[in-house]
Formats: sequence, structure tokens, C-alpha cells
Amino acid sequence: MNEGERIIPINIEDEMRGAYIDYSMSVIISRALPDVRDGLKPVHRRVLYGMSELGVSYNKAYKKSARIVGEVLGKYHPHGDSSVYETMVRMAQEWSLRYPLVDGQGNYGSIDGDSPAAMRYTEARLKRVADELLNDLDKNTVDFVPNFDDSLKEPSVMPAKLPNLLVNGTSGIAVGMATNMAPHNLTEVVNGIVAYIDNREITIAELMHYITAPDFPTGGIIYGYDGVKSAFETGRGRVLMRGRAIFETTATGKEQIIVTEIPYMVNKASLIEKTAALINEKKIEGISDLRDESDRDGLRIVYDLKRDAIPNVVLNNLYKYTALQSSFGVNNVALVKGRPMTLNLKDMIHHFVDHRHEVVVRRTQYELEEAQKRAHILEGLLIALDNLDEVISLIRSSRDPEVARNGLIERFQLTEIQARAILDMRLHRLTGLERDKIQQEYDELMKLIDDLNDILSNEERRMQIIKDELTEIKDRYGDARRTSIEASTGDISYEDMIPEENMVITISHEGYIKRTSLSEYRSQSRGGVGSRGVAASKESDFTEHLFIASTHHHMLFFTEYGKVFWLKVYEIPEGGKTTKGRAIQNIIQIEKEDKVRAVLNVHDLKNQDFVLNHNLVFITENGTIKKTVLEAYSRPRTNGINAITINEGDRLLDVQMTNGNSEIIIALQSGRAIRFNETQVRPMGRNAAGVRAVTLGGPNDKVVGMVCVQNENTELLVVSENGFGKRSILDEYRITNRGGKGVKTMNVTDKTGNLVAIKGVVDTDDLMIINRSGITIRLRVSDIRVIGRATQGVRLIKINEGDQISSVAKIEMEDEEEIVLEQSGITPEDSLQPDTMIDPETTEEE
Repeated sequence: MNEGERIIPINIEDEMRGAYIDYSMSVIISRALPDVRDGLKPVHRRVLYGMSELGVSYNKAYKKSARIVGEVLGKYHPHGDSSVYETMVRMAQEWSLRYPLVDGQGNYGSIDGDSPAAMRYTEARLKRVADELLNDLDKNTVDFVPNFDDSLKEPSVMPAKLPNLLVNGTSGIAVGMATNMAPHNLTEVVNGIVAYIDNREITIAELMHYITAPDFPTGGIIYGYDGVKSAFETGRGRVLMRGRAIFETTATGKEQIIVTEIPYMVNKASLIEKTAALINEKKIEGISDLRDESDRDGLRIVYDLKRDAIPNVVLNNLYKYTALQSSFGVNNVALVKGRPMTLNLKDMIHHFVDHRHEVVVRRTQYELEEAQKRAHILEGLLIALDNLDEVISLIRSSRDPEVARNGLIERFQLTEIQARAILDMRLHRLTGLERDKIQQEYDELMKLIDDLNDILSNEERRMQIIKDELTEIKDRYGDARRTSIEASTGDISYEDMIPEENMVITISHEGYIKRTSLSEYRSQSRGGVGSRGVAASKESDFTEHLFIASTHHHMLFFTEYGKVFWLKVYEIPEGGKTTKGRAIQNIIQIEKEDKVRAVLNVHDLKNQDFVLNHNLVFITENGTIKKTVLEAYSRPRTNGINAITINEGDRLLDVQMTNGNSEIIIALQSGRAIRFNETQVRPMGRNAAGVRAVTLGGPNDKVVGMVCVQNENTELLVVSENGFGKRSILDEYRITNRGGKGVKTMNVTDKTGNLVAIKGVVDTDDLMIINRSGITIRLRVSDIRVIGRATQGVRLIKINEGDQISSVAKIEMEDEEEIVLEQSGITPEDSLQPDTMIDPETTEEE
């Protein structure tokens, strides 16, 4: 040991603990976690600042990436060059950042996981949106700190006019903690921040009306809302993401699943490779071929299906076994005043607004000081111009500039700065026009100084400035959401966000379903030709089911083979009156050869008192009836359950809900109807086949409808396939025993065509009729005359040659709705008057 040196014994545990804590804090503060104010880690901040100092703005030429990396390494970030280059590359990738900050030129990698080209081959410059992070750096808006060797200064945080932490998110692994923050839509974030500024007491639930969910750069679907709600409320949550898939049919009839968007941070090449392995291992069945057809126009993964495969089932298996469904674990950890904290949605907005407020104050103070400095100089110039001859004489008589400056200060009580400005003034400023310009500049500066002082003294004005700047950013960079939200099973919180409104649900003969707002349909006069209400995409397809339901209700779908499936109304795809809809097999897992025959609208399946005191009454085309308590169908299953046993050669026609005291009326295609009490049908189990309800009129006869009467004011409305219809009072139908032939309900002729529908109606109802060509008409039941049950009726809708009525639905009429004739080329005079009636034949057949 050298002289003067000594050994100090220390505890190795203490030394290890201290060294590890120092290392931990270095990683947490200076590497892995973003600052809550600008949403940037130190390396991101240094890259952006280095590029700004190098002059590679969005409106300047690109520079080599190696030049940029060298600038950042040499001045601000003394670490490996790969860390700087990889940071810059990620900020340029459109699939990594929702709003990229760097504009890259060259090979910057791909969503398949391909590496970018070496930095010597690529070029870069800043995106215009990055300027919103860097703006006003030169106005003393943030503190600057020494760089690693104290030779330069770098900003400790960016002014960040853009809410970068929320819109771009971030991820990082520190020591003992990590962060994983989701990106969001800029338009929604700005709207949320403005709402917060307007009301500091706003709740997170209210903020969620503005910022609905994360918005990932790769699009996709957020499946379920519980994870989003948890992340917004606590800063932690698990967001389930799904790729976006559509179903297509090739010209040869082969069905395909087309994936156009995949979950955020999923490697496309790895997804395809692992899916192919699962197909080869028979873990996923029903796929005959898999290929990647992605190009510069967008992502496209094609799954060719086998002929017996059900697309919806295959897609669900892809979601279950592959990364086509993955989760994003939200963990909102960021640095707040140098300390890591877990933040909820309101916390992040609060800290951003506080930061912007401080930036606005400091910027305003800087601009005020600069304006006061300039005004001070202009005051001196104006004094000099007002005393021009004396000033010139004093300067000419002075021995040197020092004497002249001192003379000006003593003679006119000027400051040294003003005196120097006068001495530096050029001769052309002595003209009268220049003097006016100086006076005008001075007057404008004084107004600016007053305005800046008002800003500093008025917090409300400062907040308005923040709102105006955010609105400008939204207008310049805002866009539509890329990631949509879908409800998952039992996702009650998402349902709360769905407005409750009445929808028109239509199902076509070939199985396409959609929902359309009831407000899109307007009442018309009876006899009108109607407006187009359904897309006529195929001549062979037509609307077979049409009914009204609230968005929050359960829909029970009964198929002709006797199965039942459940679906919330808001889960049915929405479309306009003329859109085709979506194949029902892609929404519920119905067998390919099966089809929906009846649909039931149930308000609440969880209310035990309701489900135990209501029955479902089934009727088949061959006249078999069955009654089962609703409780047997109150437990939804994804794959459906057996609702009734269907005999060979028969199929289910209709299902209705009763309270146990109804009267049942069943109509036949041949124009007959039978009426009997519900009590004549005993309750049966869910798998029972039922008993005979009515005797058919011949081998070609069949049941066309059933009415379960619970209101004594109900009248029976019947409609034939050629557009004729009428109302009859209930008393005209005598009560008989179940299983009889019934009585005549309409005089069926070649002119009327066969019976197609029977409905129980009252005067306040509306009627909606759709024919096979897609024409719809909505009219009031009160416009239809009440006449004898054995008559032909009146014309309800004009039918073109070769066309027929396919569907009839009853609608509760809204009071405020006007009865107007759609602009469809006819005049009121063209429609039949209410009293126009075909001469009835009065013969009754009992």
C-alpha cells in the first residue's frame, strides 16, 4: 500500500445494495420509462432534438441515417449506435406508432419482422407532427440540462403541444417495474382533454364517452370492453385484440376467410407459419389452403375453406389457437416529477394539461420580455427622431463613439442599450416614412405587451389557448378510428354504451341479416308502390323475416331443424335500407344446410319470475304444435341447443311467447284458420315433438302463420301473396278444439293468390310489407277496412307482374311520425282510396 492510502472495510451487502439501487434508478429514470409530460424516453427525446438541431425538418431534404445517429451519439446519447438507430427506425414504422414521428426513406423493415437496412443505406427526416413536440423550444419553455460531457445543453422535456403519451403509447422494461401504454386516436384524445379543461371534476366514465378505447396502428378489433374500462380507471388492464376478417366466395363457389388487419405487435410471417403448423397437426380443421396476398395496397391473408366447413366456426378456431387473437396488457407507468407512478386516464390528461399550462406561461413570459426589450429600443429611436437635428449635431461634435454614447445618455436620459441602438441606426431610418414605420411598430408592440400581460394574469385565457392549440392539432392530424370495438359474451359494460333504440331486423331467404334504425322508414298511404327497403343483390333472394326489436334485447333464433341460438340485437351488423347484410352463418354457428325460420324478441332472460311464467309456443308447417316454459331456453350457448324435435318431412314455421292464458289462431295457405285455447296444449319438455294443432286441407297445404291473442281488442289481419289484405274481428272465429279443420279466413282466388301471413293487430299499429324484389311499404292498419272473414279484401300494395309478397311485420306506430307518400314517382291520386274494395264473395265454409 502506498503512503497515505488506507483501506476502509465495508459490508459487501451494503455495497451491493447501494450499487444496485443506483443502477436501478439510472435505468428507471434515464432509460426505460417515459416522462408523463411529453411521453418520450431520453433516447427518443435526444433523437428528435438531434434531428432538429441537424436541420432535418419535414420540409427539408432527407439526410443519411448514419449522419443522424452520429450526431445524436456524439452530442447527447453516449451509448451503442444500435440503440439510437433502432429507436429512430421504430419512430418511422407506421405499424409501430399510431402517429409516426420520423419520415424514413429506404428499407425500414416490415410487419413480417424483417430487419431494416443498415443505417448507411437509409435516410430520414422529421415528420411534420414531430414539430408539435419541438415547437417553442427556443422560447425558454422548458429547462435545459448539460449533456454527458457538459459541453452542450439538451432539453429535459419537450414542450409537447401533441399529447404524445396518449396517442402513441410506449413500452419499456425497467428494474422491478415495466410500462406498456396503448396508443389512442388523436381526435378522441383532444376531445377528452378539452372536456377535462372545461370540467376539472369530470369522471373517468364521462371521459370514456370521448376517449372510447385504444386505437392501434394496425387496426383490428377490441373484443370486449372490461379490459379497456379497467385500464382507464386503474391504469392496468388486459385488452383483448382480434384481427379483422371478412368472408368471401370465389367465382367457383369456394368460401374464403380474408384477414385484412391483425392485432398490434403481431408478426405476420410468424402468424402464418404457426397457423400452417396447426393446420398440418389437425388442431385447426376446415382450411384447405393458406397464403399471404399482402402487397403495397394493404395486408391480406387468405384462408381457403373446405366445402363442408362453416366459416364462422373456422374463424373462431383461428381466434382460439393463433395470434389472430392476442391480448395487450396495459400498464400505465410513467415518470411524474422524476418518480414512477401508475396512472389512470384522468391522471395522464391532468399531468399533460399542467405541463402545457406551464409551457404557455413560460412562453408568454419570454415573448413579453422580448417585446419589452424591443419596445425599449423603439422608445429610444423615437426620442432620437423627435430631436434629430440635436442628435446629429451631438454625434458630429463627439470625438469617438464612446463620447457620443455618453452624450446621448446624459442629454436625453436614455439607457445604454437605447444609445447604442441610436448610434447603430442607418441613415435611411431618418426618413419620414421610416419614422412612421417605427411608430407603428411601437404601437403594435404596446398592444402585444398588454395582451401578453392579460394572458399572464388570466388563467381562463391560458386554458383557452391550450384548447385552441389542441383543436388546431386535431384539425391538422386527426383521423378516424382504425380499431373497432365488439362486445364479448357477457360484456355488460359495453352494452351500457350502446344507445337503446328500435331497429328493423331483416333476414333474407338466403340467410343475410342486418339491422336498420326504424327512423329510416316512413309511413305511406295504403296502395302506394313503396320505397326500396332491401338490397336486391340477387334475383333469387328476398326478405323472408322482418321484425322490430330494441338494441338491448335478446334475439332467439329458431331454425327449421329445431335448434335455437341467442344473440343481442346490437351484435347484429347494422346497415342501411338498401344494404345486403351479413350471412347469418357468420354470426351464429348454424349448420350450413339449416336456416332460420322464427325469431323471438325477449327483453330479459335473467329475470326468473319472467322466464318461469311465460311459455314458448311452436308451430310447424305440417300443423304440429308444442308448448314449453321459457325458462328451458334462458341459458344461452354459443353452439345453440335443441328447441324442438322436428319430424321427417316437416319444418319449424313460427315460435311465439305467451303467458299461459292466450288464444291461439293458426292460418293455412289455403285460406282457413282455427282458433282454440292455449290450455288445450299441455306443457312439454324442450326435446318433445308436440301434438296436432290443425288438419291440413290437402297434400299441398301448409301452415302460414300463428297468432297468440292476449288482447281482447285484437283484430286479425290476413295478407295474400298478390297484395290483398283485410281486417276481421276476432268474434267471427269460433273457438273449437285443437286439431280441427277451422273456418275460412280469406276467400282465396287466382286474383288474391294464396295466403302468406296472418297478424293480430289494433288500430294504432303500423304494417310493413316487403315483396320478393325488395320493395317495402309501411302503412297504418287503421287505413285497412274491417270486413268479413270470408271476403277477398282490399289491395294493400301494388305488385308488379311476376312479383309476390314475401314478408309482413307489425309495428307499433310512433305518434310524431307523419304519413307521407315517398317520392317514388306516384301521386296521391294514383293510390287506391281507403274505401276501394274488391267485391267480396260472401259464401262461408264452416
